[in-house]
Amino acid sequence: MHESIQLGDMVFVSDGGEGIGSVREIRPEPPELVIYIENAGDFELPLSAVRGVHSGKVVLDVTRLEPRLREATRHVRDAADPSYQARGNGVDEEE
Repeated sequence: MHESIQLGDMVFVSDGGEGIGSVREIRPEPPELVIYIENAGDFELPLSAVRGVHSGKVVLDVTRLEPRLREATRHVRDAADPSYQARGNGVDEEE
C-alpha cells in the first residue's frame, strides 16, 4: 500500500471528511510515515494505521492511532476563528 502514498498527500480520518494534515516523509524501515497534523505538528505513524489510500488521500484507521495522535486529530480546527466568513466570488456582492 505504501507504494501509492506520495509526499504531500492529504491525510484524513474519514473518507469524505475534511483533510487534517499531510504526508511529510515516507520511511521504508520500519514502514512508517511522518505526517503533519494541523495545529499539532509532526507525528510518526506506522503503516498499519493507514486504512486506505486513493486519489492523493491517506485515510487513517483511528482505532490504530496512538492516544496523542488521536487527540490531535480532534483539535485540528481549534485555532480557526469562528467569526470568520469567507467573502463570496463577487457575483452577487455590492461594491
